[in-house]
Amino acid sequence: MRASRPCRIRRLTAQRTTSKPCAMFDLRPVGYIIGLLTAFLGVTMLIPMLVDYFNGNGNWTVFLESAVITSLIGGLVALTTSNGVRGHLSLQQTFFLTTGVWLVLPVFGAIPFVLGATEARFVDAFFEAMSGFTTTGATVFTQLDELPHGLLLWRGLMQWFGGIGIIVVAMVFLPELRIGGMQIFRSEGFDTFGKILPRATEIAARISVIYFSLTAICAFTYMGFGMNGFDAVVHAMTTIATGGFANYDASFGGFDPAIEYVGAFFMLAAALPFVRYVQLLNGATTPLLTDSQVRTFLIVVLMLIGVVAVWLVQAQDAPVEAAIRRSVFNVSSLLTGTGYASADYMLWGPFPIVILFFAGLIGGCAGSTSCSVKIFRYQLLVASIRAQIQRIYSPSGIFTARYAGRRVSEDALNSVMAFFVLFVVTLGILSILLGMTGLDLITSVSGAAAALANIGPGLGDIIGPAGNYSSLNDWAKWLLAAGMLVGRLELLAVYVMFTASFWRG
Repeated sequence: MRASRPCRIRRLTAQRTTSKPCAMFDLRPVGYIIGLLTAFLGVTMLIPMLVDYFNGNGNWTVFLESAVITSLIGGLVALTTSNGVRGHLSLQQTFFLTTGVWLVLPVFGAIPFVLGATEARFVDAFFEAMSGFTTTGATVFTQLDELPHGLLLWRGLMQWFGGIGIIVVAMVFLPELRIGGMQIFRSEGFDTFGKILPRATEIAARISVIYFSLTAICAFTYMGFGMNGFDAVVHAMTTIATGGFANYDASFGGFDPAIEYVGAFFMLAAALPFVRYVQLLNGATTPLLTDSQVRTFLIVVLMLIGVVAVWLVQAQDAPVEAAIRRSVFNVSSLLTGTGYASADYMLWGPFPIVILFFAGLIGGCAGSTSCSVKIFRYQLLVASIRAQIQRIYSPSGIFTARYAGRRVSEDALNSVMAFFVLFVVTLGILSILLGMTGLDLITSVSGAAAALANIGPGLGDIIGPAGNYSSLNDWAKWLLAAGMLVGRLELLAVYVMFTASFWRG
């Protein structure tokens, strides 16, 4: 709501003071949008309700209750704040909205886990919902095989919503907010969405069509390779969202081996810039083929797959086909931040474990559902280092960092450097705080990295590919949930709200 404070203004004519309200940060437009999204989230709870109802599962009443609560509260918030909607959002409101959505929706997304068959405590339910909406894929639930279909579908829906949501945020909001170097994708010199998709509504509409189409194609392909219809739909949603929630404790370990190739293909497809799919749909194939970010990403993928596959053949005596398949699937899963597992790679030896850990800190392309640092930031970092080295041995020369053959502004480079510094500092602080809760070093560091980069599984026996986060203490779960939120929104979008200058406007 709009707040006001008295400002002391001296009237020179009357030589006395009067009070006048000073406008402050107006939350009503933000509340209106969040309220509408919350109400919509409540409506979507009717989908798993119907699934449980037609399956004869009594858990359907849980989703009905959750839908009523969520829709009612969301609708009331939107109704009471609708009088504050005034055209475009301010910069402050946009920052607040971006973070607020990813903070509020998990609160309501957790309700079915609290009331449902899992009977989860709120900390566990919120952790699961935050992991879902941020497409992290870390879970606190065991015996997934026995959960009602409605709850499994709800986990998939949360990740699916989070996946398309982060695409729109990355393509509409973050470039305008100049977050983490994303502003290079709003420059007219770069062949990006700014030239072909001038309006946010148009971006959302076209991306939605492509997102839904990829999900449908993925689901039908899974079914063609032996998945039943329900598993195919849920795993298609979590694959395209690069989320990683699976319907079974064994993740992909219980499926036909050929399905691993299907999963890897669609995970990599979801990690490419969706704007290139828009251009491809419009008949322009050149942008996708010539995109520096895409080419670098695919090169990194092939290199890591080759290194891990060779190791499995040479050091583990694995059959060539099995080594290639496991390498393709698990490298693709961790590199894109999906978090599926088809095998316990903790048993592969120290070398591939290190490779897979750092692969998760690379990530996919900007404007995709993928998580982590993103390929383009590493490209800008290398370009900046190269330019600096050239200045050292040739002081009289003029050298500038370039991306895709074009000069990168100092503003964008500074933003990228700030992102890297904040990422490392946050990773260190989060690891220390997790260690203070009693976790061992490997669990603390890998858990912090898995949350901040939205990867999902960590390392070790507790949170590795064969474990989950259920045994962690409550403080650790709250810290990791916060790490998921900060990492998903590219750090700076959250941290800026903790500065005094932000609130002074």
